[in-house]
Amino acid sequence: MAATATVAPSAPLRLTVARPAINPWVIALTVTLATFMELLDTSIANVSLPYIAGGLGRSYDEVTWILTTYLVANAVVLPMSAWLSRVLGRKNYYMICVALFTATSFLCGIAPSLEIMLLARVLQGIGGGGLAPVEQAILVDTFPPAQRASAFALYTIAIVTAPAIGPVLGGWITDNYNWRWVFLINIPIGILSMVLTSRFVHDSPQFAEERKTVRGPDGKLRVDALGIALIGIGSAALEIFLDRGQIDDWFGSNFIVVMFVIALVCLVTAVFWELHHKDPVIEFRLLRSRNFALANLFYFVFGVGLFASTTMIPQLLQSLYGYRAIDAGLVLGPGAFVITLLAPVGAQLVQRKIVQPRILLFGAVVVVGISFIHYSHFTLDTDYAHYAWARALQGLGYAFFFVPLSVIAYSELKPSENNKASSLTNFFRNWGGSFGIAFMSTITERRQDFHQSRTGGSIAASSPWLQQQVQNTAAFLETHGFSHANALSAAYGRVYDQLHNQTQMLAFMDCFYIIGILTLIAAPLVLLTRRFHIGGGPAGGH
Repeated sequence: MAATATVAPSAPLRLTVARPAINPWVIALTVTLATFMELLDTSIANVSLPYIAGGLGRSYDEVTWILTTYLVANAVVLPMSAWLSRVLGRKNYYMICVALFTATSFLCGIAPSLEIMLLARVLQGIGGGGLAPVEQAILVDTFPPAQRASAFALYTIAIVTAPAIGPVLGGWITDNYNWRWVFLINIPIGILSMVLTSRFVHDSPQFAEERKTVRGPDGKLRVDALGIALIGIGSAALEIFLDRGQIDDWFGSNFIVVMFVIALVCLVTAVFWELHHKDPVIEFRLLRSRNFALANLFYFVFGVGLFASTTMIPQLLQSLYGYRAIDAGLVLGPGAFVITLLAPVGAQLVQRKIVQPRILLFGAVVVVGISFIHYSHFTLDTDYAHYAWARALQGLGYAFFFVPLSVIAYSELKPSENNKASSLTNFFRNWGGSFGIAFMSTITERRQDFHQSRTGGSIAASSPWLQQQVQNTAAFLETHGFSHANALSAAYGRVYDQLHNQTQMLAFMDCFYIIGILTLIAAPLVLLTRRFHIGGGPAGGH
């Protein structure tokens, strides 16, 4: 009895001590694994759409909804992640998200029809939407303020390289195996993530206290039902508006107009409602902190530049230079390599207080802006090396972009506000990406029309230069067996193709230039952030 009495009380004490002993980097790598998988999935299916259309017997336009439905579901869940993690527990919610994402990846891989595929993609987007904000909240709670920069460096590598690797991996899988493996490869990663999360990740004591606030004194769950409905409907409508706008000719489509009105009314009402609600699903009041508000502005800028360029570069290389999907994707490789190499250096510069975060961020934003301006001077004769070096320059900026930005974002917040803050930062980054892709699609098409009308209008049909080009091309084709009439027709087609390629290239360059100028204009706003002390007491253990 005495022995039993002695041992029993000591068991809980050993468990209490053992939990903080887990190396925080094990936790960081564990949660980054699933986030990387989810971000990879936002771009990996893009290059496989023609094959999916053929496999399911549907048109290309119909299967583009595979991308839209995922993004819509993702956009709806993402801002609600902070509230859902308080209701379910952060670890439980994270594991539910991983499990749902993994199971629905399997359903996508075996889907026999487009309808089942779209249903699976909606559920997959719901699962994936909670991963990034929950990971960021876990990193903030796991690492003390003095060490967070290193954790954010790992997060930077994941969120920047995953969208870049997606098209390359998707193209390689589709070319060498079957498009269904684009989804099925998520299954072993998801299972591994769940096992590791179950073993190593735990809710921090601070978060356990925060969870109590989700229930009233009577123990009933507080549900901001109107806020959830407004944000969910508004986010879904806005994502459809951005993703389908260019396809459906923007405000020339009644459907797009309706989506815009719904998004505007719901989101404006939601902001007003949430600012006056005692326990809102999204805590917009955090934006009263100057550092947090400015950081979210740059999360948006980050999303615009990263996603626009990651979409635009493979597209122009495939359409104008004849690159294969995998070759176009490899152009993005040097940027990812530079980020992987230098992001930890940026973290050390911040942690060791060698450079102020806002000065480092200012320099990073300027470098990113310059890289876009550099892209805008390329021509149809530009080779792979120049594109690779330009992407490396862009990677140099992004390597020192996200770490100081994240440190600034959480610099004035209380530990109890970290969870809600992570949903907002990811909310702005996600919408920045959506706006960036929509902006890129619209500007390139409109500017191509502009350049084509201006260039075509300046070349008369009787132009000596045009006639000379046509005659030379026709003569060449006649020597290779074409009849005179066919050679002449093909020659005019060849000249038109050259004109089309030149104007499309000019349109892409205009888009790079505009994004670059807007980025440089935003850069001085970094200097408005308040100075703060890097450090503080250790965060809660996990």
